[in-house]
Amino acid sequence: MSDPSSPANLREQALSLLASGEATSRADLVETLQVAPSTVSSVVRRLLEEGAILEEGVGRSTGGRRPRILRLRDMGGVFAVSELGARHARIGLCSPDGRLLAAEEEAIDIASGPAEVFDAVAQAFGRLRSAAAPGQAMLGIGMALPGPVEFPLGRLIGPARMPGWSGFDAHAHLRERFGVPVVVDNDAKAAAMGEHIVRGRDTGDMIYVKAGTGIGGCLVSGGQIYRGGRGLSGDVTHVRVADSGERECSCGSRGCLETVASGAALARQLEERGLPVTTTRDVIAASVNAEPSVVTMVRHAGGLLGVALSGLVNFLNPDAVVIGGALSSLDVYVAAARSMLYERCLPSMTQSLSIEASVAGPDAALFGLGHLVRASADVRPS
Repeated sequence: MSDPSSPANLREQALSLLASGEATSRADLVETLQVAPSTVSSVVRRLLEEGAILEEGVGRSTGGRRPRILRLRDMGGVFAVSELGARHARIGLCSPDGRLLAAEEEAIDIASGPAEVFDAVAQAFGRLRSAAAPGQAMLGIGMALPGPVEFPLGRLIGPARMPGWSGFDAHAHLRERFGVPVVVDNDAKAAAMGEHIVRGRDTGDMIYVKAGTGIGGCLVSGGQIYRGGRGLSGDVTHVRVADSGERECSCGSRGCLETVASGAALARQLEERGLPVTTTRDVIAASVNAEPSVVTMVRHAGGLLGVALSGLVNFLNPDAVVIGGALSSLDVYVAAARSMLYERCLPSMTQSLSIEASVAGPDAALFGLGHLVRASADVRPS
């Protein structure tokens, strides 16, 4: 059970009180929450820094100094955004001016199907709005899915790791459910756009790779996502690589990058060796603990990612290669990919090439979705 006096819960309670009008000053919050004035001051200061509330005017004195009036900032509504993974959903709220107001993770099982997963996401949206943006209207929905998405239709096309999802019209489902503008995109594409936004407009042409349970990719050129004919570009996970051992892939083929360089592949390989590893998070934890066999496998996987990317770098001549997703937190994985790119690519292609881990981190897709749904809804910051 969560602690009602924790900073997160006090923040939620303060926002609710200000939204309802039960509190309009620090003194009101102290009296209602029954906590020390210094604690309320800390909560209020944080909300002011976040831009969630405003401090303006003064109230009537009850004997001391006249209190400053606190009120919720009228943001004109929020965008609800979510990135789905195999075992978790990252849920967030974005303001019309592009700020990520709040984010949390929800445990899901993507294999349980769209109905159950979207029910869980809808409930999480409701909780997050009540906690972080009470009284704010929902202006739009952005959803990133871990499979090929026909854009802008928002329909999944043959996702290998999502049983029961193929052909599912996620866009229509969400539009009917929420009655607001909806954008549905592939997770790597949404994350690539978020990474580009966080890095700034002078990033140049960028290949973004999302390396997690699976592997996805995207090219951002001229500030725009390159989508291809049906919006299905970037499926680097099924590129065939040497030294793959010809393992059978979830797509039905053999020797795909996913079978040797993804989090799922590493977890399977380590489990086959008798280690208690079943998820990508387990792989990361074991690697951080510097278990030699794990580090060696992670390094090999990163090198194979570099092999797969080398042809793209030689062909596209990007300004940057950015590795995101859960595996980007492992320096040895990123370093191995970088080393292989320098080894396999033409010197003219790597002379000024930036190869590094994501700076947007786990919220990259949320930033990207906020941008995409804002553009789709044509909502301008107030």
